[in-house]
Amino acid sequence: MKKTIVVVGGGFAGLEFIKRIGNSNSYNITLVDVNNYNFFPPLIYQVSTGFMEPSAISHPFRKILRDKRSVRFRLGALQRVVPSENKVILSNGELSYDILVMATGTESNFFGNKNIEDYSLPMKTISDALSLRNVILTRLDRATRLSNHEDRKRLLSFVVAGAGPTGVELSGILAELRGSIMKKDYPELSTDDLGDIYLIDGQKAVLAVMSKKAQGYTHKKLEQLGVKIKLDVLVKDFKDETVYLSDGSELKTKNLIWAAGVSAKTFEGFKLESYGKGKRLKTNAFNLVEGYDNIYALGDCALVSGDQDFPEGHPQLAQPALQQAKNLAINLTLEKDKWTPFSYNDKGSLAIIGRNKAVLDSPNHKFFLKGFPAWLIWIFVHIMGLVNFKNKLRAFYDWIGYYIYKDQSFRMIIKPRERKND
Repeated sequence: MKKTIVVVGGGFAGLEFIKRIGNSNSYNITLVDVNNYNFFPPLIYQVSTGFMEPSAISHPFRKILRDKRSVRFRLGALQRVVPSENKVILSNGELSYDILVMATGTESNFFGNKNIEDYSLPMKTISDALSLRNVILTRLDRATRLSNHEDRKRLLSFVVAGAGPTGVELSGILAELRGSIMKKDYPELSTDDLGDIYLIDGQKAVLAVMSKKAQGYTHKKLEQLGVKIKLDVLVKDFKDETVYLSDGSELKTKNLIWAAGVSAKTFEGFKLESYGKGKRLKTNAFNLVEGYDNIYALGDCALVSGDQDFPEGHPQLAQPALQQAKNLAINLTLEKDKWTPFSYNDKGSLAIIGRNKAVLDSPNHKFFLKGFPAWLIWIFVHIMGLVNFKNKLRAFYDWIGYYIYKDQSFRMIIKPRERKND
């Protein structure tokens, strides 16, 4: 008889695992996700600023899984795990399993600050990206109706908290939006009205995980774009249209974009001792969650032990998730005594700053590339990372259009109406 695998989460890890094992004759597999589509998180910042359309980086699960004969999809949110009964409780029912694979990713970490959680603009999902796009465009139009310069500036200033890849990429593209599009689309606004873009981080450098050369180049190019960088300082609070910083300074703005940290999602039913740093599920070298014999964790939600090069866990990036998923899928087709422990193959780091501006670090920072060559590699890597050919073609088309015209036409304010009977 076939065993039943339930995979919770259809991101990099969950979808890669299913692609590898979805036609197996040994398993029936159910993918559970709160969305009915897969999306490509590294590019949601481009959706949030109107440089790409959502459909360029997302695709329906049911269409992706058409050729996986052993896989079914269930739309729902995981609420509780019941390991003693080998079942999961969802928002719309329950599922039994022989093997449970947790690939639930991360969520924004607001470090317990309720004001920041309630009033900042996170950058984790397609919904977040569309919400931010609506905010940017709505406030631009509102600013054209205001007569007071200070009110306009506060409405159109942006503070980006977190100078990792997401924060760097977002502040860079906001600067390009301000420089190449806002002036043309909003002639009612003067250059001074467009406000400031701040990039804030508690580390001593932007892109703290990358090489010194990458950090220096990125810092310089962001400043040339007009981004004001404040390092070694934390966001303490956000209220009354003011961002309060740990050094005592204040920034007047209605817009705090939160890219400062993530943590894994937690679920009722797991033992407290199964969670480690960052709320990640602690696993052995085979991704088996500590304290269980049939529950595995992959990707951002997994804290894998046994890899000597990464004693504190693997970086919460796409490559570790993809490689863990591949390794587990292969292992589940073999006898237990033939299983291979997971070992991460670091392929280097990339970050984009703006048009023709990017940085690339090879593994262990042995090689560094910057500027147009790194930007081309970034384009290629991200296009290849999209889930199917149609997404790849659409993203490439969008980028070619922006590269030639320094403009895009995806700046629509679209707010879906809530329906009570849905």
